[in-house]
Amino acid sequence: MTKVVFAKLAEGTRERATKKSTSVAEHRFRGDDGKMMVVKTVDANSPTLTEDLTYVFSSNVAKARRDNKRLLGSADRAPRS
Repeated sequence: MTKVVFAKLAEGTRERATKKSTSVAEHRFRGDDGKMMVVKTVDANSPTLTEDLTYVFSSNVAKARRDNKRLLGSADRAPRS
């Protein structure tokens, strides 16, 4: 049997997790080899530059971990060259 618990979330937690920065733009296009590429650009004059760079860095790390998991079966190893 499952116990159901109702609790109030910490104030502002949900908003920060779902907030998308407007100073980070995502552009999708096809490369020379025909594969889709995604380039994220950051507005350098943004008042939230630190958060924007953290967002872009963490999304790049997440993508690299997904690719490593797909190629090697483990997210923590780098592929051989």
